[in-house]
This record gives sequence, structure tokens and C-alpha cells, in this order.
Amino acid sequence: MDILVSPQIERLIRDSLDEDIGAGDLATMATISAQSRGTGLFRAKKAGVVAGLVLLDRIFYFIDPKVEVRLLTHDGAQVKEGMVVAEAVGPVRALLLAERTALNFLQLLSGVATITRRYVDAIRGTRALIVDTRKTLPGLRLAEKYAVRTGGGTNHRLGLYDGILIKENHIAAAGGVAAALEAARRIAPPGIWIQIEVENLEQLATALAAGARKVLLDNMGTAMLKAAVELTAGRAELEASGGITLENVRAIAETGVDRISIGALTKDIKAVDLSMRFIDHG
Repeated sequence: MDILVSPQIERLIRDSLDEDIGAGDLATMATISAQSRGTGLFRAKKAGVVAGLVLLDRIFYFIDPKVEVRLLTHDGAQVKEGMVVAEAVGPVRALLLAERTALNFLQLLSGVATITRRYVDAIRGTRALIVDTRKTLPGLRLAEKYAVRTGGGTNHRLGLYDGILIKENHIAAAGGVAAALEAARRIAPPGIWIQIEVENLEQLATALAAGARKVLLDNMGTAMLKAAVELTAGRAELEASGGITLENVRAIAETGVDRISIGALTKDIKAVDLSMRFIDHG
């Protein structure tokens, strides 16, 4: 999943530009000469982890290939308030046409990367990984999951097609934990992993006995998570999920689970504020 070459990401950029520009930027056409050139400075107005810089070149290219983008830092860098993270040099009309789309991507993705880094830092020194979910903004999944990686997190499955997660409704429909696992094994394509969600230690024991190798422990407290780790004894990868916050994530990681999945990384986003100001070259 390389965001640099993804056709879906390029379509997303084009759609975002079309959504904003429509028939044209009336204010820019009225006030800016077609010959005017300048430099747009992208500046962090708050400290955070920057993400989305790799998209700037394509965003401006689709408006005017003559715009040159210069990255002054890299995705995943911790930036300070007031730091200039990138420059775009070229026709001022093009700079202003692409400005809002560029900032929307930067602010949103930097918000995802920043909160992900906070969770990663909170559990540093434990064995656990911070993992995202499918709880993403519509159309922005690839971009948001890229930002999670940029912040030091790990991606879960991209969608329903590249991993099998058997949840409570699947278990009920299949007739139980063991039956659901067997049904999934029968249809799983080569290379596709199978994970099953359990809500208590009894279900966990059944899943392990049925040969589960990946288990999601749903909404368990730390005492039950510790018991689950002891019961599993390394036979399966354990993922804690549900009710995870920055306040309790360290305690959850210290239970010995392998992964901690957090929907808030990509659905409860506080954007990192950035701006673009330009220097007019005349």
C-alpha cells in the first residue's frame, strides 16, 4: 500500500480539487495576474507529527505542472510551532487554487499521525503495537492508514477483502466459535489471515482449542486481559480492543497483549493546524 503511486489516492486528490474549485476561483482570477509568480510557505501553527507532505507535489501538479514543491522536512517528523515544512514555487494563481486542498490533507493526516505517535509513545518499552481499524472517514482510508504508519502505528486490514475478522454476529450465525473458525478456514484464500473476536475467557479457550492463531479480546478489563495472556501462553497473537484511551493504554499494554487496536486514531481526529502564506515574486 504505497500512497505515492496509488490510483485511488490520485482520484481522491482530483475529486478534492474539483469539489473546491468547481468552475474556477473567482476571487483569485479577479485579483491575481496570470503572470504573477510566488512562493507558498507551509507553516505549522501547532506542534505535532507532520503527514501528507508526499501528496503536495501531486496536488499542485494537477493544477499546474510548473509548480515546484520543495519539502523541508519529511512525513513522520515531529515539527514545532512556526516551522516551515514545505514550499511551493510557481504561478500564484496555481498556488491559491490548490491551497485549501493541500492544507486539508496536511491538517487531517497530521492529526492522525500526531495522535498515533502519542499512543505509540505511551506504550514504549512494552511488546504491544498500536493498530488502527476500519473506522475511517469515507474515501480517506488509504490516506488515513498511511498517516497511522507515519505516526509509528501498524495497519490492521484495509477492508473486508484482505483479512478475515470473525465478530460476534458471524459467530452467532455460524453456530459458535469453533464452527465459525472452521467455516472461515474453508473459504480463506492463500495468504489471508483469520482472526476471531472473543468476549470472555470461555470463548477464548474454545477458540484456542479450535486452533485460532489470532484472537481479538473485545472490551476486556486489565485483569481479564492478564488472564487471557496466561491462558493463551503464546499459542496465538492477542489483540486488545474497545475502550482504549491515552489514560489506560499503558496498563493494557503491560498485560502482555501483542496488539492494541484503536478506532479513535482515524475517526475522532483533531487536525493539526497549518497555514500557507505566499511571497509574491511579481
